[in-house]
Amino acid sequence: MSVGDDERLRSGAVTAQVVAQWLTGLAADGLHRGPAAVLAGLRSVSGLAAPRVVDAAVAIVLRAQVDRLWSLGWLPADLAEVARRQGSALAAAVVVDAMADAAVQYAPATVHPRWLAQLRAVGADAPWWDPAAPYPGQWAARHGADREALLAAALELVGVTLRLPALQVIVPPPGHVPGDGAATGFASGAGPSPGPSPSSEKMLSRVRALLAKAESTEFPDEAEALSAKAQELMSRYSIEQALAAPVVPGRRAAVASARRIWLDAPYLGPKTLLVAEVGSANHCRTVSSEKLGFVTVLGAEVDLDVVEVLATSLLVQASRAMLASGTQYSRLGTSRTRSFRHSFLLSYATRIGERLREAASHTEAAAGTDLVPVLADRADAVDTLFRTLFAATTARRSFSAGNAAGWGAGRSAADRAVLTTERRAVRRSSRP
Repeated sequence: MSVGDDERLRSGAVTAQVVAQWLTGLAADGLHRGPAAVLAGLRSVSGLAAPRVVDAAVAIVLRAQVDRLWSLGWLPADLAEVARRQGSALAAAVVVDAMADAAVQYAPATVHPRWLAQLRAVGADAPWWDPAAPYPGQWAARHGADREALLAAALELVGVTLRLPALQVIVPPPGHVPGDGAATGFASGAGPSPGPSPSSEKMLSRVRALLAKAESTEFPDEAEALSAKAQELMSRYSIEQALAAPVVPGRRAAVASARRIWLDAPYLGPKTLLVAEVGSANHCRTVSSEKLGFVTVLGAEVDLDVVEVLATSLLVQASRAMLASGTQYSRLGTSRTRSFRHSFLLSYATRIGERLREAASHTEAAAGTDLVPVLADRADAVDTLFRTLFAATTARRSFSAGNAAGWGAGRSAADRAVLTTERRAVRRSSRP
């Protein structure tokens, strides 16, 4: 904030725009001086400007940050995840309201369907507040916290957003989709995706029912047989969709898209490997952003559906099996739990990849030679999108396992894993 702005603030000649500039600077300063400095500054401005002016200023700052990050590739789900991981519970609530406020600027026809779906999923699809007054002034009644704590959480969130880098734009931001829903000026795969056909829905229903039975059985052999059958059905589902769009010489039929799968620490390296193995078995490519905590998966929409649900389910199963192994010690009494769990998850991911590829290869072989050009077309679409989005990506990293017991236990657990797309199974969270 400039000296002139500071003088206007102290003299009472203050507008919401002036306070907004001051608050942005305060949030940036807080990155170096800490939350105590932010709180002191917030109390200072609250004593010099009317509450309604401060509320309007906070709304201006939050909308500006949300708009900026949306233009830099951050989707609604991404912002919700990063606020949950790097901010407080109040900051996570504030970001949802900030996105709902930012979204009202755009006509629904100019917002990508995937964007709208993510806004709904995080609860930011519609404002809950009275539009006659700035919404930060209505937070206390909504979120059950005092005004100062909520305003501090808003500036905490701004501090988080100021640290975030640009991401690849995998879905066009609001305002960049014309009325027909087709994206312009963005990477292929950013446009709308067709919904599953009735036959595909029927197939997925069969898979979910089959795997629900696999999860409930007490007999490992039966569960493994049911799981193998489920993977076979999933592969058939993907093949059915692929063959429904015949390859025309000189024209690509396949369209590739990208999604982000967020992962929870610890052991992010082995967890990214698990997502990569599931993706590879389902004709997808993956790129890890381990520092932020997510993996980008590129593939056909039908394959992305399978990877997203299956990988999430397997991550839960892996964590549950790993925790069941308990703590581990060497013969000298030294804790080896961390190395055991790291090796466990690496082995689990490797074995899961083997199982999935084996099941997929049998199903694809049964489909005959008609599938070959279709899969080649899909692979070309995925590779093209990869080059567009990740031209400067470094080579893939390697992993090493230093605990033989963990490796053996992880491989055994992978052999027992349910290869499921049953969403109810992945809603039960289990974090190591």
